[in-house]
Amino acid sequence: MNFKDLLKINNLATPVLALPRPLKRFIAVTADALLAFIALWLALSLRLESWVVLEGNQLWAGLLAILMVVPIFTYFGLYRAIFRYSGWRAMMTMVHASLLYGLIYAMVFTVVGVSGVPRSVGVIQPILFLIAVGLTRALVRYWLGGLYREILNRQNSPGVLIYGAGEAGRQLQRALSMALGYRPLGYLDDEQQLHGKLVDGWPVYNPQDLPALIESLGVADVLMAMPLLKRSERLQCIEWLRQYPVHVRTLPSLDDLASGKVTLADLHELDIEDLLGRDSVLPDDSLINRNTRDRVVLVTGAGGSIGSELCRQVLACSPRKLLLIDHSEFALYEIHQSLLELSDDVELVPLLASVQNESRMGEILETWVPHIIYHAAAYKHVPLVEHNPAEGVRNNVWGTWVCARMAAQYQVPHFVLISTDKAVRPTNIMGASKRLAEMVLQAMAESASTSSTCFSMVRFGNVLGSSGSVVPKFRQQIEDGGPVTLTHLEITRFFMTIPEAAQLVIQASAMATGGDVFVLEMGQPVKIFDLARRIVELSGLTLKNEANPEGDIEIEVTGLRPGEKLYEELLIGNDPRSTEHPRIMKAHERMLPYSLLNEKLGLLEAALSTNDVPLIRQLLQEMVSGYKPDSNMVDLVYLEQNQ
Repeated sequence: MNFKDLLKINNLATPVLALPRPLKRFIAVTADALLAFIALWLALSLRLESWVVLEGNQLWAGLLAILMVVPIFTYFGLYRAIFRYSGWRAMMTMVHASLLYGLIYAMVFTVVGVSGVPRSVGVIQPILFLIAVGLTRALVRYWLGGLYREILNRQNSPGVLIYGAGEAGRQLQRALSMALGYRPLGYLDDEQQLHGKLVDGWPVYNPQDLPALIESLGVADVLMAMPLLKRSERLQCIEWLRQYPVHVRTLPSLDDLASGKVTLADLHELDIEDLLGRDSVLPDDSLINRNTRDRVVLVTGAGGSIGSELCRQVLACSPRKLLLIDHSEFALYEIHQSLLELSDDVELVPLLASVQNESRMGEILETWVPHIIYHAAAYKHVPLVEHNPAEGVRNNVWGTWVCARMAAQYQVPHFVLISTDKAVRPTNIMGASKRLAEMVLQAMAESASTSSTCFSMVRFGNVLGSSGSVVPKFRQQIEDGGPVTLTHLEITRFFMTIPEAAQLVIQASAMATGGDVFVLEMGQPVKIFDLARRIVELSGLTLKNEANPEGDIEIEVTGLRPGEKLYEELLIGNDPRSTEHPRIMKAHERMLPYSLLNEKLGLLEAALSTNDVPLIRQLLQEMVSGYKPDSNMVDLVYLEQNQ
């Protein structure tokens, strides 16, 4: 039963519930009297096997039933109970009263006997009466009780309008009508010819009337059901809705929406990609398949945010084998199981290994000899690496160097490093270590001893949904009542979805010729304060600040963390070159010759072995152009040992 049907029943129930209590009691007494009389007529008709007309003693038997029922039911307090709230005890009381009535009635008409009234009627009539009274009490309890409470719950639920009266919107409206916790009100739609019309029985409103509708209908939620819209158009719509106190949720785009019936499970909170207005570019099949289709592909850090998505994108290209490497048992198990669900045609090889373990990496490459290695294994959390610099450098630099040397030794045709925008003029250990990893590959690409392997790297900014992403954190803080915390009012970041980043990495690697530094076009940087404010407003809440002290959610500035930058960059120089892909550029940047770099790496290795943090920072500054630490040493072990 949908909400409209409930409203129709509610229209009938409301006048009954509004009646004065004495009148309701009179109706109940009258109904029981009629049921007693009807039960007698039906009992006689069943006994005589024909429809009878009551007369003489038969008529008096009916009147006696009424005269007995009303006092007995009154004595048992049945007319003091509120039927719509009556429960098991009230039903048992009714049974006891009916049994007493039936016993007395049977004594009169069965044991003593009355001329013209068959003795069996004294038994049949009380049974029929008990059934009739029980059914009517249950019906009233359902109609005026459970159903009425359900209607009240609906009426107390937030009002919901669906933006988009197309097929997706209509399916969503049907799902809303069947679910509790929602009060569907109709549609918003930009099509003028639909304004004022009914679609599947629900009104279609002009979006410009939303302010009035919020007041008159109590609209609290707007559900966007326009999966065909481009992301830029969706952004315009979202930005327009921001000015109103409504909670905005959306269906995925048509590409993400599974075919078939739209359900409430398809609704989700607005993701940051909805707020960026950036449409992804379809992958170039010739590029994305060049190094993956029917190839043996290896991904390090396969259980991480980028590594796992790389595995999924590679799997879609039908490789011959996909080797999954991760040092985390749980992460490796998770990605292996999820990939098994996606395809059973590709051989998946889960391998526990540390990228710093030269012998382990060597035996893996010797056994399978992959065509390409996507090296995504890295420590990337800036404050954590700042507090543990030696391990960050060892994993990010030595892990890359070990894998690259083994790739060259076993003549792997392609090696691709997943880098970061934090490698550009870094202010932290993580960024410096990733830039040094890039320099290792650039130097190896220039070395004759490693020329059999094509080394390249792909640099990009923050990806949405990665570990530590700000959007889930902000949303959780809003759910908890605030405040929303950010480190600085002016902090900005580049953002890209994980699937788009992974696709572009695969395509960039197909264009590599050796030593290439590819940079992904990330669009415009996003101010994190503006992002937090949008999420608050699109949750139907208001920002609490000096201008609005009665607002719902406050934004609290906590201060920059160790090594954190206000702005990120993608290029060290200013001479990016275009490629055959519109969102992939190529940078040409300064590097150190392999012989000099090798010497410096030896000194760095010695410093790492003793956890000499000042020397580690000094060597990184000498090797990595533009590295300027912006904080004092915060290595936890070093601080503890030197306090």
